[in-house]
Amino acid sequence: MGASHDFPSDLLTAQEELHQVRAELSVLLKRLPWSVEPLDGFSDDHGWRKVERPASPGWTPDEQAEVEKLRRREHELAVFVTTHRHWEQFTGADRVSARAGLKHVRHEAPTAPEEE
Repeated sequence: MGASHDFPSDLLTAQEELHQVRAELSVLLKRLPWSVEPLDGFSDDHGWRKVERPASPGWTPDEQAEVEKLRRREHELAVFVTTHRHWEQFTGADRVSARAGLKHVRHEAPTAPEEE
């Protein structure tokens, strides 16, 4: 298992989009303020390590909508990938191994030759 030809193209395409959506969501969340709602900053050194956060202006409605859109698409893709009919042919450890293998396959769509 592991060669891309072992997986149906729709499954490969969905898994690749899932990787992309998760990467986009990760970048977006790192860029956004730490709190969705506007909150004051704080500093707390009473725990085992000091925690500090600057004041958060919160997320704009557009930012909230973008996060929600990506999370919704991530969920749709995750459900499609995990419930795909391809997995029915495997049981037990073979299914686990096959699903793990899919995560490491990079689906390359055929590209047209470059014109010079």
